[in-house]
Amino acid sequence: MEALFQDLAAKWPSAFVARTESEKFTGGLIGEKYLANLDSAGKGPAGRIRCGRKVVYPLNEFVKWLKQRSEVIPERKR
Repeated sequence: MEALFQDLAAKWPSAFVARTESEKFTGGLIGEKYLANLDSAGKGPAGRIRCGRKVVYPLNEFVKWLKQRSEVIPERKR
């Protein structure tokens, strides 16, 4: 799973992930409004930065946060 997140980070063209781009970055897993709600509850990625009306997250912090929230689901034994 580590390699998956590193691949995402390596392909991203910026050092930041904008909240509005979170769906694009995660393939639809984390939406902009859900991320805003998590931020307001203190459960979003660390290090967020506001520039005007935009909120961005440092790429490494965003990926670290995704890793902490993710787990591999084991296959069922048949």
